[in-house]
Amino acid sequence: MEQKELQKLVETTSIQWFGKPFRHEAIFNSRLRTTGGRYLLNTHDIELNPKHYEEYGEQELIDIIKHELCHYHLHIEGKGYKHRDSDFKELLEKVKAPRFCTPLKSIKRTKLSVQHIYKCSKCDQEYRRKRKVDTKRYVCGKCSGKLLEL
Repeated sequence: MEQKELQKLVETTSIQWFGKPFRHEAIFNSRLRTTGGRYLLNTHDIELNPKHYEEYGEQELIDIIKHELCHYHLHIEGKGYKHRDSDFKELLEKVKAPRFCTPLKSIKRTKLSVQHIYKCSKCDQEYRRKRKVDTKRYVCGKCSGKLLEL
């Protein structure tokens, strides 16, 4: 998909789902890694991740566009445009836009590797930690018992 096609898609999605025009620029930004898109507050432009389009197709791109247009229209109207705002959550539901985009398959996700397991000597509460805990200094948060490394 080229720049002109993307711009046209965003403009038609805005009219179709919001009944309002999109008067700024929509561009692909291949430097985006962890997000499907972003709305720029200063310029009112929308940047979209081309990898989402390549991996999941046009419907996923439209869902991301709807999400970013929620930020766009609410910000321009002076309403709550942030993820935590009720205006934003209500508009997302109304236009059936996802709160989060589908994670990319191509990006390797590192799982949190649990290397240290501790158990309380009193209540048997188990704690899993990536980093080592000083058992002389720290105790169980539940009953203040002594921690034992397994």
